[in-house]
Amino acid sequence: MLDTSPLSAAVERFADRLRAAPQSRLQQGAAAAALELARELSVRAQRLEAPGRVPRVMPDEGLFVVGDQVAVAGLDLAEALRGGGAGAADTAKAPSELLDEAVSLVEQAEIRAMR
Repeated sequence: MLDTSPLSAAVERFADRLRAAPQSRLQQGAAAAALELARELSVRAQRLEAPGRVPRVMPDEGLFVVGDQVAVAGLDLAEALRGGGAGAADTAKAPSELLDEAVSLVEQAEIRAMR
């Protein structure tokens, strides 16, 4: 089973920073960057869990929810990777490579959002 703790740690760190961020920071683009990340992580998880189905788009629930959306989407992806989702066979990438990409996405989004 794949160790997804690097993804879980990165997601939780960013989600905690978003939850603690002032409204002004969220309005200046942090919330938009976080929602974009949450949507991407969600799509990746859905593709692993249900290949062939059109992924649902995570809704925009507002500034103060994006931290939770990042956490949920990131942890869903970690679970899908740990379980070796059915969609993993549909990609040319190994699960460890998908994990590394997801960690990088989270880290880059955190840098953009919190600068």
